[in-house]
Amino acid sequence: MLLLSNKKARHLYEIDRTVQAGVVLTGAEVKSLRNKSGSLTGSYVKPVGEELFLIGAQITPYKFADNTEYDPKRTRKLLLRKKEIFNLIQASQKKGWTLVPLSFELVGKNIKLNVGVGRGKEEYEKREKLKKRTLKRELAREIKQAKLKV
Repeated sequence: MLLLSNKKARHLYEIDRTVQAGVVLTGAEVKSLRNKSGSLTGSYVKPVGEELFLIGAQITPYKFADNTEYDPKRTRKLLLRKKEIFNLIQASQKKGWTLVPLSFELVGKNIKLNVGVGRGKEEYEKREKLKKRTLKRELAREIKQAKLKV
């Protein structure tokens, strides 16, 4: 079940492949994510040594927890197998490629983060995609109107 998604990620990046990773969370963060309160906008995944960390993701404080020293944008460690971490680090070191957090999902009783390996899109690529989408929408509208007239 989808909890949070990074809606701008697919617009800003061309995603090549995705990987599901576990995330080290506190109990209050889990409850907050189950309430679908938080944001992945502006967050990124950064390799540090032989580990991956989620940086800049905001998880809103759970209103029934003690949030005296809680930092909603704290750095969170990602849990993956060594081979997967190695593959993701190699992919992110290629020129122009980066690791992008796509969404938080509830898988069974665990919360997972979908991480995509993506390449940043140029402005003309974004405009081209928007143009194609509007043309497709207008064509569908004209076909629907033509069917109604007949």
